Amino acid sequence: MTRGSFAGAIVAMAALGGAAAPALAADLSRPATVAKAPVAMPAPAFSWTGFYIGANAGYGWSSGTGLADAYGLSPKGWFGGGQLGVNYQFQNNVVAGLEADVDGGDISDSGLGMSSKLNAFGTVRARLGYAFGRVLPYVTGGFAWGNNTLDYGALSQSQTHTGWTAGAGLEYALTDHWTAKTEYLYTDLSSKYYDIAGADSGGNNQTVRVGVNYKF
Repeated sequence: MTRGSFAGAIVAMAALGGAAAPALAADLSRPATVAKAPVAMPAPAFSWTGFYIGANAGYGWSSGTGLADAYGLSPKGWFGGGQLGVNYQFQNNVVAGLEADVDGGDISDSGLGMSSKLNAFGTVRARLGYAFGRVLPYVTGGFAWGNNTLDYGALSQSQTHTGWTAGAGLEYALTDHWTAKTEYLYTDLSSKYYDIAGADSGGNNQTVRVGVNYKF
C-alpha cells in the first residue's frame, strides 16, 4: 500500500467514526425501556344481593294463653325446616330483604288430661341489616302462623293460629355462595276457640335456630 492510499484509508475511517459517534451518543442518552409488571386486579367485594334458599333447625318453647295457661301448659321441643328469600345491598352497606320459612316439629306439653302440640309453623318477614363485609347482623319481623293440635280426653282438634313475629340474627358468608346464620324469634300467636274444650287457647312462642343458605 502506498503512502497516499494509506493516508486515504485513515481519513475514511475517521469520517465513518465521526458519523457513528452522534448516533451512539443518542442511543446512550435515551432511557432504557423497562417492562412494566402487570397490574394486579383487586378481588371483587362480597355482595349480599341475590336470592337464596336454605335449611334450618332449632329449639322452641312457649307460654300458653287462655285454656293452655289455665292447664299450666308450656310446650317446648325441637323443630326443623327450610327458608327462601332475597336480599339487596345498597352502596352504603345497608341490606334489605324478605324471607319466608316453614318448619315442623314437636313443640308440646300435657297436663291434667289435656295436651297441646305445635305441629308446624312459619313466617313471612322483612329483614334489615348492615353488612361488615361477609358479616351481616340484622333485625327482622313480620307475619307468623302456626298449626296447633289440642287433645282433651278422647277428643282432638287442630287450629291454625296467626299473629306476628320479631327478632334478630347474625349471618356469615362462608364462601361467595354459602352462608351460615343463627337467629332468635319471638312469636305471638292469637288465641282460637276450641270446640272440644269450649274455650280459647293460644301461645307465645320463642325460637332459637341455626341455618345454612345457598345464595344464587
